[in-house]
Amino acid sequence: SGRDPVTAPRVSFVVPAWNEERLLPRTLRAIHRAAQAAGVTYQVIVADDASTDRTAEVARAEGAEVVPCENRQIAATRNAGARAADGALLVFVDADTEVTPDAVRGALEAVDGGATHGGADLTWDGAIPLWSWVLLRTTLLLYRLGKLASGAFFFCTREAFERVGGFDESYYAAEEYDLAKKLERVGRHAWVRDRVVTSGRKLRAHSAGELLRETARLMFGGRRALQRRDRTGLWYEPRKEDPRAPEGTDER
Repeated sequence: SGRDPVTAPRVSFVVPAWNEERLLPRTLRAIHRAAQAAGVTYQVIVADDASTDRTAEVARAEGAEVVPCENRQIAATRNAGARAADGALLVFVDADTEVTPDAVRGALEAVDGGATHGGADLTWDGAIPLWSWVLLRTTLLLYRLGKLASGAFFFCTREAFERVGGFDESYYAAEEYDLAKKLERVGRHAWVRDRVVTSGRKLRAHSAGELLRETARLMFGGRRALQRRDRTGLWYEPRKEDPRAPEGTDER
């Protein structure tokens, strides 16, 4: 973005957000705590994607820079945040996720050790259905074995990110999967063992049948399904209220 490399922060946290005024304060406060505990220079960027609530106002109040977007498309919004970033290390954090000091330290140590990209293990806020816990732990194991990373916490060096062209903006979902596969061709993946905490709201707000139908539609639809907004409604349709939001999330 043109800042002098000598004075630029080492890490840029990029948070894509759409109507996230409720959970965003928790996410941004966790980033500040984690970065300060890790002793790293940093900036926080919220890419506000056509929010109709107080997302931008909340972000600024919590010390973030706001990049307004009108994409309603996650890959393009992540890229918009990355373009505004100054750090040599980009850390993409979902707006419903709390990072920890150990996860940030782990990412820094991985990059210092020669990795170009990676992710972290996850846990969930509050209770989630048992079936979803089993499914998600299995998925995370496959992500680790496949050298992938969840969009909840995805880090990569700016150099590698720019080398592969960033996120593919034809994707409405699974954009982090596609980016991880591209990055694997130019660098080394690292898995941070320390867990970040992400929201289980989708798992609490949707039935098993709804989520399985959505998953099956994407699996059988392949790449074309991921490149259509009408096939990725779980991410783009109006958000359902979390029926059992944990205390302190303001999600009731």
